Amino acid sequence: MRMKFPANVLKAFVFAGGVAATALVPVTAAADNLSDAMIGAYKTSGLLDQNRALLRAADEDVAIAVSRLRPVIDWTITASHTYSRSINQLGTFNEFTNNDLGTQIQLTQLLYDGGETRLRKLAAQELVLAARQQLLSVEQTVLLNAVQAYVGVLQGQENVALRRNNLSLLQEELKAAQDRFEVGEVTRTDVALAQSQVAAARANLTDAEGALLTARATYLQIVGHAPGRIAGQPRLPSRAVSIDRAQSIAARNQPDLLAQQHSVKSADILVQAATKALGPNVRFRASAGLSEDVNGSTGTDSDASASVTLSQQLYAGGLNAATRRRAIASADSERGALINTQRAVRQNVSSAFFNVETARATLVSSNERVRASKVAFDGIREEATLGARTTLDVLQAEQQYLDAQTGEVNARANQAIAAYQLLQAQGLLTAEHLGLAVEIYDPALYYNLVKDAPAQYSKRGKDLDRVLKALGRN
Repeated sequence: MRMKFPANVLKAFVFAGGVAATALVPVTAAADNLSDAMIGAYKTSGLLDQNRALLRAADEDVAIAVSRLRPVIDWTITASHTYSRSINQLGTFNEFTNNDLGTQIQLTQLLYDGGETRLRKLAAQELVLAARQQLLSVEQTVLLNAVQAYVGVLQGQENVALRRNNLSLLQEELKAAQDRFEVGEVTRTDVALAQSQVAAARANLTDAEGALLTARATYLQIVGHAPGRIAGQPRLPSRAVSIDRAQSIAARNQPDLLAQQHSVKSADILVQAATKALGPNVRFRASAGLSEDVNGSTGTDSDASASVTLSQQLYAGGLNAATRRRAIASADSERGALINTQRAVRQNVSSAFFNVETARATLVSSNERVRASKVAFDGIREEATLGARTTLDVLQAEQQYLDAQTGEVNARANQAIAAYQLLQAQGLLTAEHLGLAVEIYDPALYYNLVKDAPAQYSKRGKDLDRVLKALGRN
């Protein structure tokens, strides 16, 4: 559940500092279930940190747009020295020296621009909403990577256990074949076959152990710490009862789709802004100044002025019209991208939904195959002790049993990954939806601090400096 924070800036600062501190403290506790793996990935992901910073940059674009609606005050101090020397027709030298010190303050305020600046602020706000959805998309990727890393370690451990058990059984078969050879029940060929299978089993065990080491390294890279004792198969999330229901959920929640919708809105607003930019604008200017002759010859002068100026570009070489046409083309491009995104989301949901169905059916078949091959292996092995089966029959049955068990392990792994891929396709693979025990990053927190464009030395500006310092970004 998303944690709610009051608007108090101090608490916002404490929260931001807590997030930064959590990301910096190394996690040493062993992850023993899938939730722990996803929590570790959520807390330590550099990709999430990167995209949270990009979101804060988008927040600042709103503040920049707001600032353009406010007055601009400039203060200048000027110190000047003037020296001139001339010679008239009579050969007389004239020298003039003057030292002035002056100061001026000037205020400029936009009064009217047809709404262009206000529209650009609205466009920036839409891009903020798009960036929030893009952050959720990255969060889904990070959590799915954690699922795949966890399942990869579990799959590797189970494969190693199977290979070890297989090697143990084959060593027993080799010993049995050697004993039967000594009493003349089998030939040396049977012994050689058993020895070959034992050697192959050792090599396969080595490969499985190498794959497990790779899976553990991947887990460390994604989750932020090495896996400890893995608890077992993850609990599968509930899924939509039908593909139509899954598509409906994705249409409301899929972050890539929602982000593109906001991008289209922003592009359409920028077209309106570019159109308004073709019209006139009105600005108010006021200034006051003071200057003093340092030499003391002319004393102190002061001046003040105020004016309202209407300006209209009559010709700019086609720049403004081209800018508007470019905005229209960009909006058309964003709408085209939206169509592609809509189709991709529908296709991804359909594929993920049917992959879950296929994985479930495959696991059922794999379980039946394991059961049948186990019965066959036990029977053939028993028949071999009575002389009704050869060593080759036993080895083949053992290989079929191993293949069935390996297929079952892979089918379970595929089912778990497919279930979480369906969540991602619907936009539900988030820390908040899964109820992970983490402090959910609140994207509105920073936005609420900067949306009114606080000045650097104001109270809120100083609070923002402390937040940035806590995040290690000042």
